[in-house]
Amino acid sequence: MKRIVCALLTFMTLPGIAAGPAAAACKDDPRPAVNWTQCVKSKLLLMGRDLSSANLQSADLSRSDLTSANLSKAVLVEADLSSARLGGANLAGADLSKAMMDRADLRAADLTGAVLVKAELHRTKLSEAKLVGVNLEKAELGRASLANTDLTDANLERAYLARADLRGALLAGANLRNAELYLADLRGADLSQAQNLEQEQLAETCGDKSTKLPSELTAPSEWPCATQDAE
Repeated sequence: MKRIVCALLTFMTLPGIAAGPAAAACKDDPRPAVNWTQCVKSKLLLMGRDLSSANLQSADLSRSDLTSANLSKAVLVEADLSSARLGGANLAGADLSKAMMDRADLRAADLTGAVLVKAELHRTKLSEAKLVGVNLEKAELGRASLANTDLTDANLERAYLARADLRGALLAGANLRNAELYLADLRGADLSQAQNLEQEQLAETCGDKSTKLPSELTAPSEWPCATQDAE
């Protein structure tokens, strides 16, 4: 029995064998490819830091300041970024599937080619962000601010965009199949080359004469506009 116990202890202490957060090196300083899986890193000051290709899966980065940080190609699957500051950050090619990003600030951030499938982005600030080729399928974007964003070739299939602010957004080639657009603000948005947008979806949106539509669709006779609630 003693030999078995010793063998097990030896096996568990071998490099790379430890499981869970212990293997994540949570005490490591921020650097490229750092492994902070499941680590608690909330309320940290990480402005401008290089976390490219980092493994931040299920990490708690809520309320942290990541302004202008480099998170390109980082793995942030199921990470908590709620109320985090990511203005001007580089998130190109990052995987943010199922990430919690409610009320996060991503203004002017670069999310080119990022994956945000089923991500939670309720009331998130994304104005003037670069979202070219981003995958937002089934993402929650209720009341999110997407004013003047570049959503060229973005996948918004079945995304929830109720009451989202899309004023001045560019949606050339964007896939809007079955997207929920109830009272989404499309004033000044360019949807002239948007894909899979239906007349029924458009009827529930808010727009005006500055909204550019695909040639096969017509503006509703009475276009409603979203009322911005206090909550």
